[in-house]
Amino acid sequence: MKDLIRIKDMSFYGYHGVTAAEKETGRKYEVDCELEVDLAEPGQTDQLSDTIDYAEVYKLIKKEVENTAYSLLERLTSSLTGKILDSFPVYRVTLKVRKMTPPIAGDIKYIEVEITRYQADMSKLLNDNDKEK
Repeated sequence: MKDLIRIKDMSFYGYHGVTAAEKETGRKYEVDCELEVDLAEPGQTDQLSDTIDYAEVYKLIKKEVENTAYSLLERLTSSLTGKILDSFPVYRVTLKVRKMTPPIAGDIKYIEVEITRYQADMSKLLNDNDKEK
């Protein structure tokens, strides 16, 4: 399968980091989300209920980035991928999370962590018609 939904360049403000300054003053974060899904049915029905509601994915990411505090960008990204897999019927999720202006001496625009995870619970991929069989 290679049906994809991409949500690019989401921007948030969060308080993740190892240093006290990062935890106190925060930083800007950018997130790209790529979801591998089956788009055959929504491609025919034109119904939101048959696909992934991008607004709900955005809300989940926003809540996690803005309302939690992790020391590592790796932990934030891992947590987000797990929550998306638990909440939505996706085969795969790839997230890129960027910490803008990281606290490193030097001319660095951002630090980015990319994580790809696959759905372990195949029952989450079944649509309502499949569940009735």
